[in-house]
Amino acid sequence: MIRRTDLLVTSAFAALLALVPAPVRAGAQAEEALAPSVVTVLSRAISDRPVPPDWAARPDAKAWIDDMSKRLASRVPDEDERRELLRSVHYESVRAGLDPQLVLGVIHHESGFKKYAVSVADARGYMQVMPFWTRLIGSADHNLFHLRTNLRYGCVILRHYIDREGGDLYRALGRYNGSLGRSEYPGAVLAAMQRYATAAMPVTLGASVAIAPLR
Repeated sequence: MIRRTDLLVTSAFAALLALVPAPVRAGAQAEEALAPSVVTVLSRAISDRPVPPDWAARPDAKAWIDDMSKRLASRVPDEDERRELLRSVHYESVRAGLDPQLVLGVIHHESGFKKYAVSVADARGYMQVMPFWTRLIGSADHNLFHLRTNLRYGCVILRHYIDREGGDLYRALGRYNGSLGRSEYPGAVLAAMQRYATAAMPVTLGASVAIAPLR
C-alpha cells in the first residue's frame, strides 16, 4: 500500500518538475568552412547599425509593431521591452531582406521569446545563434544575449542560408536549425508565422522588401 507520505513526496516532485522550463527546441547549426568572400559579406552585414529613432513611426513598421505588441503581451509582459524587441525585429528583418513575420516565427519556435535561452547545443538568445558564428564572421566580444546582436546574427545567417538554397525556405530553415532534410522544424516555423498573420499583414515568404547593399 502506498503511504500518505509517499503520495505527498510524489506530488511535490511532480510540482517541481512542472516548474522546470522545457528544453529549447533549437538544433545545432553545422559549422562549415566559408569562402573568404562570403566571410567578408557576412561580417559587413552584422556590423552594428542602431535602429533609427524614427523607425517605429514608419507606417509599415508602426502597423506591424502595434499589432504584434498586442499578440505578444502574454509572452513579453513588459510593454517597453516588448516594443523594443519588435522594433528591433522589424528593423533587422528589413535590413536582411526578410519578412519580419518569418523572423518572429523563428523566435517563437526557437526560444519562446526568452532572451537568455540556451539550448542543449549551446545555441543562444532569441534566435538561438550558435557561438561559433562570432568566431567565423564576428568577434569574441559580441554578446549573443544582447538583443540587437542576436537579431543581427540570426537574420544575417538565415538570409545566408536562404541565398545558399536558392530561395528554398524549407531547406534554409533546416540548415538554420541543424535539421536539413527533415520537415518538422520548417513546418513548425511556418505554422508560427501563420499564428501572427492578419488579413492586413499576410505572410510573405523569404524577402519582403528590397534593400540597398550594405556599404
